[in-house]
Amino acid sequence: MRQVTIYTTRHCPYCVSAKRLLSSKGVVPIEIDVEQSAEALAQMLQRSGRRTVPQIFVNDMHVGGFDDLARLDQKAELDRLLRA
Repeated sequence: MRQVTIYTTRHCPYCVSAKRLLSSKGVVPIEIDVEQSAEALAQMLQRSGRRTVPQIFVNDMHVGGFDDLARLDQKAELDRLLRA
């Protein structure tokens, strides 16, 4: 199983949905709360080029946000990506 990192905030419903979807796949992501650290926010911006949360990475590959993650799951590509 690949390492999954998710940049989140505490009050983000899309973050909750992304974590729920990953959990349904047996994935426990590394969660980084960007509200708690300016350094974490800067890291997320540098890695993703985006300011919105969640931002999801599988290993070093940027997946995008929750909509992108859900789209991969609907196309039956998420399982392959997580296990490749």
